[in-house]
Amino acid sequence: MEKYEVIEHRERSDEGENSYIISALNFVLPTYVKFRFPQKLLKGSEITFDDKSVHYEKIQSTDIIECKKGSEITIDTSYDIKYTGGYSIDGKTIFIDRNFPPSLNIGGKTISILESIGRHHELTEKWLTDDAYEYPYAHEIADSIEKRYVESLGIDWTAYSNEVGKHLHETYARKLQRSPKNLDLSPYVYSHDNQAIEEIRESMEI
Repeated sequence: MEKYEVIEHRERSDEGENSYIISALNFVLPTYVKFRFPQKLLKGSEITFDDKSVHYEKIQSTDIIECKKGSEITIDTSYDIKYTGGYSIDGKTIFIDRNFPPSLNIGGKTISILESIGRHHELTEKWLTDDAYEYPYAHEIADSIEKRYVESLGIDWTAYSNEVGKHLHETYARKLQRSPKNLDLSPYVYSHDNQAIEEIRESMEI
């Protein structure tokens, strides 16, 4: 059974006073699970999940609301993406800027940007915003999932961040030529980046 970390408990469900809706993430794939549980679980609590049931200490629940897996999405690197990474409105596609290096060598180790930024950061962020979490919180959690993934490979987070930062600046400064028509603009709207939004819309495929 895989270990998951609780994001936080949500509102009490309609099932009764002793039922709570819980969301949890596993950083390995990553995977997102939402389930009903008879006990309030605080952020940071560790559960185990085997695709059918959730376990916390001696309590079990098979009332799974939804489960989303990182293996079920497509990563597209054929477009210009202003923030380097992004996602489609329906969440089925993650976009990584076509000019961004698909992998980086940091401290003698190679890391896939498609995995670290794409599947771990952008996908996690999309899952949470789709589940009504505010963008700043979703972005914060996505950062933590990306960090855990990077460090699980034995790569220093600061060195990784510095290297990625160099390319992020270059990507943002580059004039967009081709943007996906189904790109979710939520991050740009939240950031009040009207210039980026205008540039994206002008370069969207018809």
